[in-house]
Amino acid sequence: MYAITIAEPGGPEALVWREVPDPVPGEGEVLVDVVASAVNRADIMQRQGFYDPPPGGSPYPGLECSGHVAALGPGVSGWAVGDEVCALLAGGGYAEKVAVPAGQLLPVPEGVELRQAAALPEVACTVWSNVFMVAHLHPAETLLVHGGSSGIGTMAVQLGKAVGARVAVTAGTQEKLDFCAELGADILINYREQDFVEEIERATNGAGADVILDNMGAEYLDRNVRALAFSGRLAIIGLQGGAKGELNIATLLGKRAAISATSLRARPLSEKAAIVAAVREHVWPLLADGAVRPVVDRELPMSDAGAAQRVVEDSGHIGKVLLVAS
Repeated sequence: MYAITIAEPGGPEALVWREVPDPVPGEGEVLVDVVASAVNRADIMQRQGFYDPPPGGSPYPGLECSGHVAALGPGVSGWAVGDEVCALLAGGGYAEKVAVPAGQLLPVPEGVELRQAAALPEVACTVWSNVFMVAHLHPAETLLVHGGSSGIGTMAVQLGKAVGARVAVTAGTQEKLDFCAELGADILINYREQDFVEEIERATNGAGADVILDNMGAEYLDRNVRALAFSGRLAIIGLQGGAKGELNIATLLGKRAAISATSLRARPLSEKAAIVAAVREHVWPLLADGAVRPVVDRELPMSDAGAAQRVVEDSGHIGKVLLVAS
């Protein structure tokens, strides 16, 4: 098969489409013929040499894919060759074939086209696990989503609205804010021109955000805590604004607030399987009835993964950028 390989860490030119050995499904795994994958910032970090795959994981980038079941490894039941699926991966999505633990496999949701299903597993699992399983967002609460027009952001906006929350977003352009509004966002904040702490305070009559989904890390830490409501929950899922920040614990204590920080890729298989099962139970019906949809900005050939990553690095997209196998 062919896959995107990284000989040396570097820029987008470090991604090379070349022939590699086919994967073989092991115990409890399923082999998938990949139709499409999607670009995530973790893939870019891997290319740059900052985010290695977990032990035993595929060396190729790609944290999600869609395709057809090609073969079943020993001990697998409930799936058949030819099934249309999408999958959460620890790596290997930028390839023509990938071996996937069966617990991380999902059927393509009803009404979703096979290629576009590649845009779903990573964002659905990230948002559901953080916003709902960890931060316990409830109806009528306020959810603040940083980077509301990103792949994660567009899913978070839709799921927040689907459960009856009030959703606020930050984004850097009016075009992106307008798109978030089309998805249902109630409070639109241009982070280049407005202070999100002030805007959240104004929009909530001083109450603050009950849950904040944050991809920035250190740069937003202090302001996120100030923007939280009493008993608010800050879920940190990214470090685009740095890894080391200063925290006023007195403010956190005074608000009886909580901070969680999680990653998905390196979790044990059992935890990933539990998240995937929860997504199938709670998110897949919303996709089937049209309350939630994948948001895809563009599709590029998988061999052009470097060009696709440039788009994401430059934030020149809304939703997900897909890589389509030939």
